Amino acid sequence: MGATPRKLAWSIAAGLVIGINPVVGTTTIVCLAAAISFRLNVVASQLANHAMFPLELVLVVPFIRLGSVVFHTAAMPLSPHLLLLAARRAPLALTRQLWLWEWHAFVLWAAISVVATPLIALALTPILKRLLSRIQHHQYPIVPIAID
Repeated sequence: MGATPRKLAWSIAAGLVIGINPVVGTTTIVCLAAAISFRLNVVASQLANHAMFPLELVLVVPFIRLGSVVFHTAAMPLSPHLLLLAARRAPLALTRQLWLWEWHAFVLWAAISVVATPLIALALTPILKRLLSRIQHHQYPIVPIAID
């Protein structure tokens, strides 16, 4: 649809990085806002974003744990029993603590994404340029298959 390999690489990179945002449930809106703001390919960024969903779920707890270490806050108990106990005893305090853990995880993700996005885009650009060249020269299959 007229996207250059460079713009497509940035679109995919943004989608991949935004897709691991530790604030579960916000990635689609954040990715859409970034794609529109930076005039990226919305479809490519959303596809990359949604492809990262399993990894996002896996990385939520590590981001929260790392945030606790970096910001020197209490560690999040992973036991459902301890979380339920805290919810019963002091629900407001637990809510504040959950927001603090989530905020720290988000700040770490943002710092990592500032570095990761350009690196991913720079790595993808030459690959997408080669794919475009193969398509323009009708060299099929697009990805060469070695047959022995």
